[in-house]
Amino acid sequence: MKVLLLLAHPEPQSMNGAMFTTAIETFEKAGHEVRTSNLYVMRFDPVSDRSNFTRLRNPVFYKQQLEELHATETGSFAADIDNEQQKVEWCDLMIWQFPLWWFSVPAILKGWVDRVFAMGRFYGQERIYEQGVFRGKKALLSLTTGGAEENYRKDGLQGDIHNILKPIQRGILQFTGFSVLRPHIVYGPARQTAAIREQELTHWRNRLLEVFNEAPVEVGTY
Repeated sequence: MKVLLLLAHPEPQSMNGAMFTTAIETFEKAGHEVRTSNLYVMRFDPVSDRSNFTRLRNPVFYKQQLEELHATETGSFAADIDNEQQKVEWCDLMIWQFPLWWFSVPAILKGWVDRVFAMGRFYGQERIYEQGVFRGKKALLSLTTGGAEENYRKDGLQGDIHNILKPIQRGILQFTGFSVLRPHIVYGPARQTAAIREQELTHWRNRLLEVFNEAPVEVGTY
């Protein structure tokens, strides 16, 4: 199978960095094809503007979705954007590895979506949700939090983690056709001992070995 792994964390020695490396090693050892986008190492520019394209339909007044449609028709996405789009189109499974920042993904990952998930190429013309471009593909959010698990329950300080993740899982992944797998969450790794963090990595490794047998979840209800 073909796996795309994204990492959105600035520290390679972090728990997110360790989970990213573990995923690469696990999938490759199991014989799967792996491609990666380590966004901070790539110094990926999250600012979505005219630089997304090599030429514009309307250079006087910029409207991104119209330019995305034009670029889809004419093959005029900038090389760095087209390269990332090809990775998403190539994979059977896409995994995002990130820390939960301000109840969402880090800005560099959100900017990656803003630039890469282009109208015409990734969605549009009624190709959304069950009729989405990426139907048949799976996506998984793997993330860490700053707080303990009890803070992310329905009656917890931060509220239900599944409600927090729903705009990402429903509004980005399912919107473009992906089937969403149960998110993998490590709660408060900075407060864990080294032994517990190693147990978490073992749990992650074991899950990845069976991940292609997992059924999608109903977003917001699991």
